[in-house]
Amino acid sequence: MDLVTNGVTGLRTATVVDRAVQVADAAAVAAGVTVRDLTDLAELEQVVELFSSIWGRADNPPVTLELLRAFTKAGNYVGGAVEDGRLVGACVGFFHAPGEDALHSHIAGVAGTGRSVGFALKLHQRSWALLHGVSEIAWTFDPLVARNAWFNLAKLAATPTEYLPNFYGPMLDTINGEDDSDRLLVRWRLTDPVVVLACAGQHAGADAEAERAAGAVVALGVAEDGGPQPGRLDASTALVAVPPDIGLLRATDPPLAQRWRLAVREVLTELVAAGGRIDGFDRSGCYVVRRPR
Repeated sequence: MDLVTNGVTGLRTATVVDRAVQVADAAAVAAGVTVRDLTDLAELEQVVELFSSIWGRADNPPVTLELLRAFTKAGNYVGGAVEDGRLVGACVGFFHAPGEDALHSHIAGVAGTGRSVGFALKLHQRSWALLHGVSEIAWTFDPLVARNAWFNLAKLAATPTEYLPNFYGPMLDTINGEDDSDRLLVRWRLTDPVVVLACAGQHAGADAEAERAAGAVVALGVAEDGGPQPGRLDASTALVAVPPDIGLLRATDPPLAQRWRLAVREVLTELVAAGGRIDGFDRSGCYVVRRPR
């Protein structure tokens, strides 16, 4: 990307991009990995194998070698985190329509539970996008997965923009099981000051206790049996709980997992339809939703 550096705007752009590269490099060092673009067939085959292992889809991998090859040839993003010569994480994205100035991050996965590797991957993707003149990245995630909600909304400071019921249809893998594939669409505005701070390690997590003290009410809570408990939907600030571990519920109590799916879907879509916006996620496991009084 050519940067004009003889004007204020050019200098600001150069500074933002340079800083994005620096924090991405620092995140990789902190995670103990090297994060880089992946382009040759052997590397792309490792991505296919990694995703197949994570999602338990050896016979029907989430992405194919041919698709990844086409993506990289067309200039899209395929990045990988390498530790001691082994691929431990990967992320794949493709460009939106020309007028949207955005990249869609289609799939990302990390072997094991090391979320610092995922953070390093996303920061590499951010720096890559900025170097290619793109100022926004969008992706979807399952709103019932608390750790992903915290990672996306607090650690990365992405902004939720749309609730998508059963977006992919049946997925039938070891992560999603037979559950509906509801997704929350987020947009990551790469130069937003809140995002810049989050990438530097100052997360944007919500504070549910402070919200309650300021008048927030529980729109969906956790009942004594571990199931969803409906609350009030008429407040200007509402808290919407999710289960602590939806993956465990899918494996041990699918009917309860389905109750949570339907309850969160109903509450979030109703609040958003009434003008609410999802404004954050608290570490305790609840969304903060605000709407005009």
